[in-house]
Amino acid sequence: MQRIFTKRKLLLITTLFINVVQYAQCDISVSTNDLTIQLEHTASFNLIIRNVTKYVPFSIKFDIQHKDLIRVEPELYNVTKDEDVNIVVHAIGAGHSEVVANVTNSSIILKNAFVRITVQKLPELDTFSLVIGWIYFVAWSVSFYPQIYSNFKRKSVVGLNFDFLALNIIGFTLYAIFNLGLYFIPEIKAEYSSRYPRGLNPVQVNDIVFAVHAAAATIITIVQCYLYESSDQRVSHVARIIIGVFGLFLFISIILAASDVIHWIDFLYYCSYVKLTITLIKYVPQAYMNYKRKSTVGWSIGNIFLDFTGGILSMLQMIIISYNYDDWVSIFGDPTKFGLGLFSVVFDIFFIVQHYVLYRHTNYEEQ
Repeated sequence: MQRIFTKRKLLLITTLFINVVQYAQCDISVSTNDLTIQLEHTASFNLIIRNVTKYVPFSIKFDIQHKDLIRVEPELYNVTKDEDVNIVVHAIGAGHSEVVANVTNSSIILKNAFVRITVQKLPELDTFSLVIGWIYFVAWSVSFYPQIYSNFKRKSVVGLNFDFLALNIIGFTLYAIFNLGLYFIPEIKAEYSSRYPRGLNPVQVNDIVFAVHAAAATIITIVQCYLYESSDQRVSHVARIIIGVFGLFLFISIILAASDVIHWIDFLYYCSYVKLTITLIKYVPQAYMNYKRKSTVGWSIGNIFLDFTGGILSMLQMIIISYNYDDWVSIFGDPTKFGLGLFSVVFDIFFIVQHYVLYRHTNYEEQ
């Protein structure tokens, strides 16, 4: 009796082992997980079916995330053998969608049988957008150096407002945190996709490089303030109060995120909102200082022209991307980037008027 029980147990274990091996051998995949198509055109991928003879016949059905953007042929396929099946994708609307394969046989587990589809109106706009992105990256990045060079040449930072610098370093640090988090952290990227299922991640590599470089260049300028003549300039009490309010707000936000009251992506958005607020107000102290002195001496106009160029191109890039993918939500998904360009341009125009019109002829002399 004991021997019969042992044989039955061995037979059961062997059967389970065979089933596990069969499951492991079953392989249904796709030739690519990413596919880019031009609007009103078609493209294709291969559905690769291997080692499924134990399970046939069964059907594979493609679930489409956004049927107003794409359709696939065939949408339902009956599997009878191992083969490669060509799946044709028709692009009927610009945007981003996913095609996921599902099987009628519950014994088959699919893991990588999905394709992310990107439909663009014109491929040339993608290239143009990329070129614009790097041009405005260069313009904005270089814009810090005329001021640094002017300080070095004059051996003085008189005329450069310290409130502007204090707000600038905080703003660019927060902007770098926002970009790094939304681009690199998987959980935050997943949450963004959940909130904006048809949206593309608005943060690109040049955004990250710019934010980190801008923070570093601002630090160099701050160091110059300790090395060169600064007269009696210092960070004002008003600016310190504003910075304190920002710090308290972010500290509370971190506690809420760590306590799972809000998501970490919400904390990143709060960082971006603080950065946007800083962009709104950071130029005011410098503009008022120029008005009070009736001079722009010490404030580099080269910085303004490069900043103006970067702001215009930054907004143009976002508009081109939104048009090409019919993805206007990406502008609202990254309000800091668009706001950074818009308000920078407005203040740059004002500084140009101060320099070339209002205070073109000034009697101000540095003491």
